[in-house]
Amino acid sequence: MPGWKLEPAYSDLAEDFGSLEAVFALQGERLTRDPLSEVIRVKRNGVNYYVKRYVGAGKGLRRYLGKPRVKAEWQNLKRFAKWGIPTAEVVAWGLERRGAAYDRGAMITRELPNTEDLSALADRHDPKLADRAWVDNISRQLAGYTRTMHDNRFTHNDLKWRNLLIDDDDKLFLIDCPNGDFWRGFWLKYRITKDLACLDKVAKYHLSATQRLRFYLQYRGRERLNAADKKRIRHVVRFFEGRE
Repeated sequence: MPGWKLEPAYSDLAEDFGSLEAVFALQGERLTRDPLSEVIRVKRNGVNYYVKRYVGAGKGLRRYLGKPRVKAEWQNLKRFAKWGIPTAEVVAWGLERRGAAYDRGAMITRELPNTEDLSALADRHDPKLADRAWVDNISRQLAGYTRTMHDNRFTHNDLKWRNLLIDDDDKLFLIDCPNGDFWRGFWLKYRITKDLACLDKVAKYHLSATQRLRFYLQYRGRERLNAADKKRIRHVVRFFEGRE
């Protein structure tokens, strides 16, 4: 049986977004596709919406065990909003099971207008990355949002520059988090290090060592490193050694 929810503020779009059947019948511009999912873009009333449709959770036991990827994705974006982390607005979401097995699901998000991901800026060596004031502003936002996630024992697990959007007002947004989850103990420490290493993987080619260190201090909310900080930084910079 399907379980589907459309936010009341978007009830005028019920014909297209009001049921899982309608969402899977939508036609739009295909942006990505793989064996289990696809993303299309549709425009309604002058606004772009991103429709992510999942047709399976994987083979074998994956259809029965664990949380479907689409459910994790909409739950995590809603967590971001709850924690005050700017992200894409989830307009509609839901999934369908066939017996005990996951069958299909979808999520619709509203476009964040006039945004671009940080990896695009890096790829073209945008002059903004050479502007110390601009970098410091973005760095402080990112440090605060990353700290908020980690203080809640939650890690993104794909905290790459391509999943960080900047709008025309230099406001930062975090997106695409289907692999984010809660952790404790050793695994929390490991996943935190991975999040920080994902950010630094690109930063080391475009920012100075001073800017990278300043980000870490902003993230930690302190002015000086202690012994634990120095140990973590060593782990961060070595995390992807031999894997690039």
